[in-house]
Amino acid sequence: MLLLTGCGPGRNSFRIEGRLRHMNQAEFYVYSPDGGIKGIDTIKVHEGRFAYETMLREPATFVVIFPNFSELAVFGEPGEKAEIKGDASHMKEMTVKGTDDNEEMTKIRMEINRLTPPEIPKAVEAFIKEHRNSQASIYLLKRYFIADPQADLRQAAILAKMLLDANPDNGQLLQLNKQLKSLRNASLNLLPKFTATDVKGRQVSEKDLKAKVNVVTLWASWNYQSTDIQRRLKDKKKKYGDKLAIVSICLDGSPAECKRTVVDRDSLKWSTVCDGRMWETPLLGKFGFSDIPANVVADNKGRIIARNLSPMKLDEKIEGLLKDEK
Repeated sequence: MLLLTGCGPGRNSFRIEGRLRHMNQAEFYVYSPDGGIKGIDTIKVHEGRFAYETMLREPATFVVIFPNFSELAVFGEPGEKAEIKGDASHMKEMTVKGTDDNEEMTKIRMEINRLTPPEIPKAVEAFIKEHRNSQASIYLLKRYFIADPQADLRQAAILAKMLLDANPDNGQLLQLNKQLKSLRNASLNLLPKFTATDVKGRQVSEKDLKAKVNVVTLWASWNYQSTDIQRRLKDKKKKYGDKLAIVSICLDGSPAECKRTVVDRDSLKWSTVCDGRMWETPLLGKFGFSDIPANVVADNKGRIIARNLSPMKLDEKIEGLLKDEK
């Protein structure tokens, strides 16, 4: 007699499982921007099926990164399970079931897929107002009202305060409100004062950003857009030399591995700061970075002239500012 049994996660753990059609074997990455897990874990896919379980004592957000570098937010709760289903050829249509937050997020994601870009902020704002106790609302606030290059920081601050009033003990919201206050402060029209140690052991500060064009960028090895920006900046640095100054902040959990990447593999000619603290890195608050990729562009007087540009837009901005400086 063969007896097959199955069981859900324990009271202090959270489980992600699922199946993707048209995907046999693969490897996903997963991280948590609010401390659900430390660093990055992997999820193995076999015959289209996968499962991942981790200890969890408080609600947390998990971001699953697929082989094509698309991302899916999954909201975890102790003792609960989230089930992902979909087709590998239609990643935007994946569903996540198992908790109210995940099912509500699936609904708004499907709605966003049908909207034009100008319509999305209004739909997201309506969702946030209706779901003030949802982890999904925090994720959407960061994604559409803070990380976007055309972010409406005034509206973001209103929505963040609304969520904090409903969840006064939420550490992520407390930090987010603090960052928004800094971003809206007039002094952040200028590069902030900061000091840090890069992966080569050198001191770096705002005094190193005195070129005609200066860029501070946030990246991680597991985020394709941010590594694309690093590659483009390497080309621009080679082209313009001292007329372009760069400081990078890396969110990877291993400073030693980060050093091997930027020194041995990529041979980057500027300072990279990686302290292994990931989202708790103090410099994030200094620059108001709350999502990845993120960046600021400043002139030779330290005045910030652009924020959170896409790889192509950042490329164009640098070229536009330095095109006569070859």
